[in-house]
Amino acid sequence: MSIFAAAVARGKNGWMASELDLSGLADIDEVVDALRDAEPDAELALLFVESDDEYLAILRLDEAEDLRVFGSDSGFAEESRIGSVLLGEVETPAVGVDDLAAGDDGEDEEQPVDPDIDPVGDAELLADLGVSAQRLLALCGMEGMLPSDVTAEICQKIGCGDEMEELREA
Repeated sequence: MSIFAAAVARGKNGWMASELDLSGLADIDEVVDALRDAEPDAELALLFVESDDEYLAILRLDEAEDLRVFGSDSGFAEESRIGSVLLGEVETPAVGVDDLAAGDDGEDEEQPVDPDIDPVGDAELLADLGVSAQRLLALCGMEGMLPSDVTAEICQKIGCGDEMEELREA
């Protein structure tokens, strides 16, 4: 499996992005330590992990708060060692795709949603940054959207799109 892992951290001087190598990390605590080390003074750090143009995992660390995790599909934990490390302890299914219509924010009305996705974790982890759970789930379930597309759209929305784009081009 090909894996791209990018940390974006917001500190006193704005957003910074860096690529992380997760290949040698044995458990979620080591992933958290690597995320913290990417920008030690960050008030907020996000980790976007994309796998094989199929899966996306997002981890969030805030100062003095517990780790929050979201996965676009529970299959990532079953098909990959990295997926298992990131999502293995996530027990809560995210709001179901069927529930999207109930809380639709009007942004995805014309886009078909893939009924086969099985998102897990905290779909609300980006809500205070302007990406609602419904929007996140819709992006992950949208036909033709790759994990890199979802990451790019989220980063644009939260204000670190240029930093992520520069990282990808490096």
